[in-house]
Amino acid sequence: MWKRYSPSKEKANLDKYYGIEQEGQLAIVVNNEVVEPKGMIAEGKAYIQYEIVRDYINSRFYWDPNENILLYTLPKDMVSVEVGSKDYTVSKDKNSEDYVILKTEGSTAYIALDFVQQYTNIDYEVYDNPERVVIVGDWGEHTVAEVKKDTQVRYQGGVKSPVLTEIKKGEEATVIENEDNWKKVRTKNGFIGYIKNSALKDAQKKNVTRKFEEQEFTNISKDYTINMAWHNVTNSDANSSVLQKIAESKGLTTIAPTWFHVKDTDGNMDSIASTDYVNYAHQANIEVWATIRDFDGGINSYDESYALLSYTSKRETLINQLVAEALQSNIDGINVDFEKISDECGEHYIQFIRELSVRCRQNGLVLSVDNYVPKGFNMQYDRKEQGIVADYVVIMGYDEHYAGSPEAGSVASYDFVKEGITETLKEVPADKVISGIPFFTRLWEQTPKTEEELAGQKGTEEGEYAMKVESKAYGMTEAKEVVTQAGAEITWDDTAKQNYARWESGGVTYEIWLEDEKSLEMKLELMKQNKLAGTAAWALGLEDPNVWQLILKYVN
Repeated sequence: MWKRYSPSKEKANLDKYYGIEQEGQLAIVVNNEVVEPKGMIAEGKAYIQYEIVRDYINSRFYWDPNENILLYTLPKDMVSVEVGSKDYTVSKDKNSEDYVILKTEGSTAYIALDFVQQYTNIDYEVYDNPERVVIVGDWGEHTVAEVKKDTQVRYQGGVKSPVLTEIKKGEEATVIENEDNWKKVRTKNGFIGYIKNSALKDAQKKNVTRKFEEQEFTNISKDYTINMAWHNVTNSDANSSVLQKIAESKGLTTIAPTWFHVKDTDGNMDSIASTDYVNYAHQANIEVWATIRDFDGGINSYDESYALLSYTSKRETLINQLVAEALQSNIDGINVDFEKISDECGEHYIQFIRELSVRCRQNGLVLSVDNYVPKGFNMQYDRKEQGIVADYVVIMGYDEHYAGSPEAGSVASYDFVKEGITETLKEVPADKVISGIPFFTRLWEQTPKTEEELAGQKGTEEGEYAMKVESKAYGMTEAKEVVTQAGAEITWDDTAKQNYARWESGGVTYEIWLEDEKSLEMKLELMKQNKLAGTAAWALGLEDPNVWQLILKYVN
């Protein structure tokens, strides 16, 4: 009975517990988590691998392995460190430390924890046997309990679980969670394990803080509801249509002409900006936020966007040209519409947004960033960080079913738009969110696939669909005319919250979900209910003229 139920004295293998596999590895504990031991002690200083710093401590640190430079973004400055140096620059001012800030081993970069702490609200302590660093940054209210008798911290809750460490009477432990007769705790010296409830007393809430002055990213915030529309300008001559577009709209506060395209992977860009265009807009009391894109002219692939954004010098080239063009044209803001960002490119893309935000802040330019409706496959756009460094985060609440979609469906169903707003608001403050709506829809043409086509697509995603699907985009007025000409009946689709029509002709099935005043009003109502910064529409010239009176009702 004693052997079966008595507490085990077995000691846990601490190297295994901390993941240490070879000599010289520094174990790392960050808040309530033992992370990979990707650290080292050199010249008496603790160094942490860049990826651990980025993922667990401060994601604003950025390492460029191509050009061997470490960057940190401040609201109006860039901190820059070169490998093996004790010096660093803030903008162009040189500063020095008494230790090497950045070390590399092969392609792996290590940052001195003292330097990380300068820009991060953390405390840390280094301990021996095994060598480990305990980093704490989860400040605020915690449950803390006092140890009422000498006891053990065990790997898991249970008297037979191996002992991680002994803890003395009177010491404190931070309680992470309760588990039956045990509490999961974090000890001051970096063990995360379990202590029996009976060995603890006086569990109480305690506000744990550290004096630290956080850098504040200031933003430009308009004191009106934004009524923005993109103007799809494809050549310089098309700029002359701005007066007509303004005259046909109502209540427009902001116009976003598609003027800038990334020309190549070196960071050069093409521009069709027009000072006359800007002057006409300003005379109508409309701001111009010119759009830059990584597609539809110049570069046009995930690989090219990665090749551009993963080099600090190339990002700098693009930003210099972009800001120079903006100042020369007297525009009010820059709208970033990068849609070719792979998962691998995410950290480089958000660094580009950070760096651009610094230059926009220095020059009084509004920075807005376009985003897909949040889904698991586009988290790399880092909307949370955008919401801190940019002035506005725009949701492109359309292309639910896009040009190459394997099945027919709405371009922007009500639930799709609602989901986009709900998910974005989990990461971005409402007064920074602009909800994008479509002035267009798609007519879907569906024909049954032949047996040969189905056989050829077997085992592929395409092969899961029995119909061959093609689509064509139409503006709001054109789309209604297509339905009228077909003589089709329009019915209300209560799921999509749109008018819908379906008809057959010559063996082809046609489907269309219309955008009209009724469907747009429900989307605008979502904007109002959620107290968003405003609305944006793609694109000028595709709308039914009557929608402006409706939009006016929601932006005024």
